[in-house]
Amino acid sequence: MKALEKIVVDTDWITILLLLILCGVFFLKGLDAKKLNRYAFTPFDKSIIEKEIENNTSFFKLFNYVMFLFSILVLSLLVTYFASNFLKNTPKEVNLFGASFLLIFSYFSIKWILEYLLSLLFLAKKEVAFFLVSKSFYLYNICFYLFVVLILTEYTSLGFGFLTVLTVLLFTIRFLVHLYSNKNLIFNKLFYYFLYLCALEIAPLFILFKWVV
Repeated sequence: MKALEKIVVDTDWITILLLLILCGVFFLKGLDAKKLNRYAFTPFDKSIIEKEIENNTSFFKLFNYVMFLFSILVLSLLVTYFASNFLKNTPKEVNLFGASFLLIFSYFSIKWILEYLLSLLFLAKKEVAFFLVSKSFYLYNICFYLFVVLILTEYTSLGFGFLTVLTVLLFTIRFLVHLYSNKNLIFNKLFYYFLYLCALEIAPLFILFKWVV
């Protein structure tokens, strides 16, 4: 009888990564528990975003750095799940996660720098401030829920279909809420909004997907 090769998939690094992300949540709570609660549990409260703008909160603060890194780690692990499924390769490879992290970190860093510079270039910082801040706010918010979804996917019987449905649902909700919150600006500048979507949202994500997959 021919012996069959046993394939063992090492997922210890995923456990370590999830624990690291969880530690990041506790660190955020220690830095500013009230602000963390606002980001995690009040996705539809526009007054919170307006307050952030009024306080002129700078990105260059430790809380914002950690929140940014938390979101990048969650999104990178999410992309790793999807890419490994499409590649039909060993699921959740650490090398694939590393490549995803570098690409997503570069993507968001460059995009947000360009958005800020463009707002200054066209002297429209006040006009687009709510648009930009709310976009980041809603992204951070769904990353908390995605983190929970990833834990359930990894440690329960819920499979890839569950992850796919919840991911599509959360990003759809984020898009619709952001569209509704900025409806006046978007519909008054509809052409420029579509131009923005194609240049800074859709095209880079398509290139990112092709590089990873």
